[in-house]
Amino acid sequence: MLKRCVFLLGAIAFTSLATAVPAPFDLAGPTLEVKVTRGGITLPASQVPNLAPGDRLWIKADLPETQSAEYLMVVAFLSGSTNPPPEKWFFACKIWTAKCGSEGLTVTVPQGAQQVLLFLAPHTGGDLRTLIGAVRGRPGAFVRTSQDLNQAALDRSRLERFLSAVRLLNEGDPSKLKEAAPLLARSLAIKVEEKCLDRIPQLQAPCLMQGQESLILNDGHSTSIVEALTTGPGSDLAMEASYTPQLSYGYYSPYIASVLDIARILDSFRTARYQYIPALASHREDKLALTLNAAPSFHSPMSVLVIALPAVESAQLPPLHAVDPKEIFCVRRSTLVLPVDGAPLAFSTEYAHGLSLIVTGKDGKTIALAAKADPVQGGYVVDTAALGNAALGDSIHASLKGYWGFEPYEGPTFRLINVHAKSWELAAGDEAALIVGRQDTIHLQADSVSCVDGIMLKDPGGKQLKVDWKTTRPDEVEIKLPLQDATPGAMTLLVTQYGDNQPEPIPIHTFADAGRIDGFAIHSGDIVGILKGNRLDEVASLTFKGNLFEPGELTSKHGIDELPMVAQDPPSVIGLKPERSVALKVTLRDGRVFPLLGTVDTPRPVVTLLGMNVQSSPSSHDSNIRLAEQSELPQDATLTFSMRTQTPAVFAHDEYIEVATSDESSTATLSFSNGGVMLENSQVAVATLNPAKVFGGAAFGPLQFRVNSKGVAGDWQPLANLVRLPTLKDLKCPTTPELACKLSGSNLFLIDSVSNDPQFGHPVKVPNGFLGSSLPVPRPKTGSLYVKLRDDPSVINMTSLAAQEIPATPEEAARADARSSALSGEHQPETGVPLIP
Repeated sequence: MLKRCVFLLGAIAFTSLATAVPAPFDLAGPTLEVKVTRGGITLPASQVPNLAPGDRLWIKADLPETQSAEYLMVVAFLSGSTNPPPEKWFFACKIWTAKCGSEGLTVTVPQGAQQVLLFLAPHTGGDLRTLIGAVRGRPGAFVRTSQDLNQAALDRSRLERFLSAVRLLNEGDPSKLKEAAPLLARSLAIKVEEKCLDRIPQLQAPCLMQGQESLILNDGHSTSIVEALTTGPGSDLAMEASYTPQLSYGYYSPYIASVLDIARILDSFRTARYQYIPALASHREDKLALTLNAAPSFHSPMSVLVIALPAVESAQLPPLHAVDPKEIFCVRRSTLVLPVDGAPLAFSTEYAHGLSLIVTGKDGKTIALAAKADPVQGGYVVDTAALGNAALGDSIHASLKGYWGFEPYEGPTFRLINVHAKSWELAAGDEAALIVGRQDTIHLQADSVSCVDGIMLKDPGGKQLKVDWKTTRPDEVEIKLPLQDATPGAMTLLVTQYGDNQPEPIPIHTFADAGRIDGFAIHSGDIVGILKGNRLDEVASLTFKGNLFEPGELTSKHGIDELPMVAQDPPSVIGLKPERSVALKVTLRDGRVFPLLGTVDTPRPVVTLLGMNVQSSPSSHDSNIRLAEQSELPQDATLTFSMRTQTPAVFAHDEYIEVATSDESSTATLSFSNGGVMLENSQVAVATLNPAKVFGGAAFGPLQFRVNSKGVAGDWQPLANLVRLPTLKDLKCPTTPELACKLSGSNLFLIDSVSNDPQFGHPVKVPNGFLGSSLPVPRPKTGSLYVKLRDDPSVINMTSLAAQEIPATPEEAARADARSSALSGEHQPETGVPLIP
């Protein structure tokens, strides 16, 4: 009876561990000095991403002189999860002795080794034999621990780099956070909540640092660095740990998943005398600063610290690449920033070291410019001072080179330019757009503008004014001129370029209010017309056929202003008939009135949607999702819809249908010529749309359509809701009622949530960025599950999968019994989805 009680308590504790959030690593531990020697070259541990057979490791514990507890340091080499390492692969060092305490321990990585673990165990007399027995008895568990400790340490390095950068920016100039946060997120693969950047600068940093562990995004590069063999019996705890719902279904960040995995594995090794505590290593040059998630114990069970060193494997070079391979940079900038991404560890660790930008001169000689990774600026910062007066070509191809650990590394290449822009000129139409009394925008063009350092405006009196400018294209800069208080006449733009101290003068001319109004046009049936001209920001109102119109939002393009004029009495305007040369009056804000001629154009086309039909594809049926609304359109289905024309009276063969997403980022044209539209009769047309063919795989959400007749477009009308469907393959439910079911399939990230009832009383939310192939879901109440799609979460759809009953394993049955026994007689609250072991 006593044994059964102990077993039940153990099962309950094991289940609690799977659901608990792990303790944070926030306790400072001891410090280790570690150096690695390979081929006569010695590097600090901070610069070594991987070990190789034959490497010599020098390890020394940097303990305080007041250290009273005696520690035994043990280095253990592993050779995969199914191969117990020989005893000669264990090396011990008594830290409390003079030799080990001052000289440290030097070991050589043996042939066949794949992982390295370091243990710090309180000296008890039998500690070494106990450690050797534990590791040799279950090597797979320690292989997995090594892998997860390395993964967690690399992930945490990115988080620490992000947090330290945010703190420094907040302490220095909080207003810079809004610009720097997206670059930090891109460089370090950290999740940034964009809503935080909408707050006042003083509140942005605390918001960005909330939920720190969940900010770490998945990074394939760090995963490849620590990837190691974990093959072995399916019953091994090292394998079972990864099958928990929290770890296999992506509820947490990869960092939290690794920490949970470590906690489960090491907890299984607890004995009456020993317990194992993981230690995360943060690199500080040749030292490893350890942080713990539990306070060490020097009473039974005494704590053994477990530290992972880099895996013994081939080097995984960082997949760095230029953010925009087509971008051109000016080599004469004093500080050159080359934007890169794709390898967060290049920003958060010192694995990439000795990097330089290699530039080749006209004479063929290369010049190495020191480069340093800076996540705040989103790339590598290059000091160009070493160029001096070097003779360089007009166009230069340069590349980042250095070392990744012991391996030579050649990074991405960049195109640099060494020529100054010549033959500056204003964009067509901007010459006459410089009107005093307001801020104006012009575009300055040349063969290249990459080397522009600054632009100033000199007025007729010789006074220099600061202007706002930005590069819009490789051959164009946009300049905002402060002409509010300027007087008409000749002015000069002063353009300064890197490498040239003398600014280049570019003459321009400003004008007084031109007062040019070109015309006004409105379509019959509309209530908004368009007024065209110049300096229309001074327009106060317009009177047309006895109707008052007031201005909307002004737009300007190529020196021509367009001002929407909105009728203040819509019913009287809608009935206007097409007419040419209609007299009207335009009133300016200063009270001046100008006569003008306007036009009432023919009505814009108007159609009425009669009906639509969705023809599903075989892959849509394979999704096993029954769409509840007729308006939902699967991406790979075919939509046929019919419409009746109201204006004009009959369809013309040069008319066409435009279909677009709500933001008009994806558009398609259906016409009689391309077969997208057929006539039922002269007034009814039938259109056919294949979203996958015309939009590709990126479009989703509400679709809208409109008719275009002779270049005149009608109003947008709602059409359907384009949804992407996941493929649901299996629904397996254990016979034990306490356990949840498992829904398997592909593209499950397209699901917003799943419930076992149509009211969605207890839904299971699918996390953003979920990449798994299975989900824990509640047991169906009526034989079917209900899903909300991410593209249209307002609609509840039914699945057509039948649940498959699978027998529970003895372990699952035992856990279920334990849970039932512990909660028997008590009210069990609804908690959503029960655990899957």
